[in-house]
Parts: sequence; C-alpha cells; structure tokens
Amino acid sequence: MAAARRLKHAAVSQPGFLGLKSNVKSSELVSSRRKRVNKNKKKNWNRHSDIHDVEDFLEDIRHQERTTGGLLSEKPDDSLFFLDVEAEPVKAEKGKRRVQRPLRIDLILQHDSMVPAPKNVTAYQQPNAKKLRRIAQRAEQLAAKGVLPRRQRHLLSRRPAEKTVKKAEANNNPDRDFYAMWGEEKVTDSADPWYLQQTGKKLVQRPEKLNQKPSVLPAVEVIAPGGSYNPDFLSHQALLQEAHDVEVQKQKQEDKLQRQLAFRKEDRATEVQTIISAVAACLYEDEDEAAAPNEDEADSALGAIAVAEKKTERQRKKEKAEKMKTQQQQASRRQTERQQQLFQLRSIKSSIKQQELQTKARQMKRKARQEAQKALPRRLGKLKYAQDLEVQLSDELAASLRQLKPEGSVLKDRFKSLQKRNLIEPRERAKFKRRLKVKYVEKRAFRQIT
Repeated sequence: MAAARRLKHAAVSQPGFLGLKSNVKSSELVSSRRKRVNKNKKKNWNRHSDIHDVEDFLEDIRHQERTTGGLLSEKPDDSLFFLDVEAEPVKAEKGKRRVQRPLRIDLILQHDSMVPAPKNVTAYQQPNAKKLRRIAQRAEQLAAKGVLPRRQRHLLSRRPAEKTVKKAEANNNPDRDFYAMWGEEKVTDSADPWYLQQTGKKLVQRPEKLNQKPSVLPAVEVIAPGGSYNPDFLSHQALLQEAHDVEVQKQKQEDKLQRQLAFRKEDRATEVQTIISAVAACLYEDEDEAAAPNEDEADSALGAIAVAEKKTERQRKKEKAEKMKTQQQQASRRQTERQQQLFQLRSIKSSIKQQELQTKARQMKRKARQEAQKALPRRLGKLKYAQDLEVQLSDELAASLRQLKPEGSVLKDRFKSLQKRNLIEPRERAKFKRRLKVKYVEKRAFRQIT
C-alpha cells in the first residue's frame, strides 16, 4: 500500500499530469492533504466546516426578499413574465418638452426594500394585559348569553323612563286597547309622593353634588404670554421666574429631607464617655442596694406612727366648720361677681360684637380659601399632581415661526389636564420587570453528540 501511494504522488508530481479539475494546479494537489479533524465536538464545527455555500444561499434569499418581496420560486409566472404586444415607442421630437423625471434626492429617500419593518413589541405592551384579556373574554361570553354587566345594569336602572304622551282616543273607537279592571295599576308622575315612596315606585333623587364640577378650571387653558414662540421680554422673564420658583421649592424639599435623615454630631458618643457612664451606673446601683434596707426600716416606723395617730372629735368639728366657711365665702364671692356684671353690660356687648366680627372675618377667609382650592388639584391617590412647565431659555427661542421645532405631546397635555381638573388621579406607567431569570438548559439528546 505504501508503494502504491508513493507511485501515485510521483505521477501527480509529473508536469504532464491532468487532474479532474482543470483550474487546480498540480503543486496544490501535492501539498494539500486531508486534515483529520474530530467533528464530534461542537467547538470544531465552526472552525473546520465550510459554510460558504449556506451563506451564499441565505444571502440570495435575502436579496430576493428585498427586491421582489419574496422567493421567486414561490411567485406565479404572471408576476414574473409578461407578453409585450405594444409597439416600440416613437422618439420624441426635438421641439417637444421631455417628461420631467424625479430628482435623485427623492429617489435616494425612497424605500428601496420590500421587507416590512420589524414590529415593536414594547409599543403594544400594556399593564395587566392578561387580566384585561380575561375580563374582555368573560364580557363577550355574558353578552352572547344576553347578560349585561353590573355597571351597565346600574346605568340603565338610573336612566329616567321615556315620557310618551299618548293622545286621548274616542270612546267609540273599536281599535282602542282593552281596559283590564284587575290589571296592574299604571303609576303617573302626578301621583301622591307619599304613596310613591311607600310603595317603592319613587325614583331616587339625584344628589345636587353630582351636578357640580370637581374643578372650576376650563377644559383647555390658555398658555401664559411668555410661552409664545415670540414672547415679550417681560412676560418671558415672568414665566422663567415661575419655573425657577418651582425648582427652588423642589430643592428645598430635598434639602429638608437630607437634614432630617442626617445624623447629628451631638449624638455621636465616644468610647471614653460610654465607659465612664457604664462605670458610674454600676457605682450607683451598689449605693442604692446599700441604702435600700435603711429606707425600708424608716418607712415601717412612719407607718406605725401614722396608724397610731387618730383625730379627736373636736378636730373633726373644727375641720367641718372651716370647710363650710370656705364654701360660704366662695358663694358670696360668686354673688358679688354677678352683681358687678350688671354694671359691665356695655363692655360685654362690645366684646360680643368684637367676637362676631372676628367670626365673620374667619368665615370670609375660609370661603375665600375654599374658592381658591377649587382651582387647585386635590389629592386623589397616593401620588401628588406634578405640574410640568414647558419653558424655553432665552437662547433657545426661535427667530421665526419657520425655525420653531415641535415640542410636547397633545395626548400628554390632555392627560395632565384631566389630572389637574380632578377627574382622574395622578398615575405612573407600570414598569415591566421580569421576576425570574430565563434559564437555558441543554437537552440530553443534544449533549450526547457534543
């Protein structure tokens, strides 16, 4: 075998030898040898595998999708070929004007790929989508059965009955409705209110508070003069001052929070002070234990003396007489004060008038405060309403309306307006956070070949 292999290499090395492939040189055939590579390992697949044909095939597929919108093999013949039955176009005369072609800049900006753009999944996400989908499916099932939701049933029950004025019919009309003597009684609006209330046929009266708007602000507010694209200097400075005050207030709140959370230097006790206080506490405890028996003996002696002493009848009569005397003195003092008040009627009236004026002033202040609070957003949830002022600095102002850049969002502006008018509570977008990490596990069948 070795001799045959040597003869073969010798024949290949001859200058007149022709191989199967004409484009391969004989020197390459001699030098190239087959590499013995273990392809059972996954790390050798990409290193010693030729995937150029696969990449060319995939690139051809992508090219077909970009240019034709799909694979040519799957398209019908009518979309690929056509029968040209028209005559050759006549050349335009020199005097006639040529057809205007599109500019090259327009051709560059045109979409040159027929592959649709990828779908943005995050733009279609919404909080509690699974729960809302189940609720919608449940509502569809109930609607198919003819069952209305509870909210819709309440709305229908609160809706006033339609008043239909029926014309009086003649008694001799043979087509008139039959009168049932023992049928249900028809309740009219002109019936007795007490009768309607007792029989349960009176409609619930709508509270007056439901007719009041939660805020006196208009639905669409006019922006301040300083927010115009070409504002006056003074109005623009006033708007900047308002935005500056808002930022200063936020900074003050943050500084206050930092001061409250900071640890004071006075509370930091040194190690020496703690040792001294501990030693002093031990000494005080020893002294208290030594003095405790003496105090108990003194208390027992005083208790014995107190039990031994007893008031005489004379002492009791004297205390009773003193108590009655003090009561009489207090009663006489109250009587004289009442008599003196008769001479103070003028001063009492003036003090009463003063109190009434103060009460009216407080009532007026309270009403003014309540009217001012109607134009302010209330606390409807756990979040406070945060006002966003759209302010441009002096160097950011546009010179003309043509150079003005679009800013803000109409949808966000309407959403903030509903919050400011107390129609909905301030909210934040729910944050999607994966609770558990995705774990990739290699299957056993795949592990056997690696």
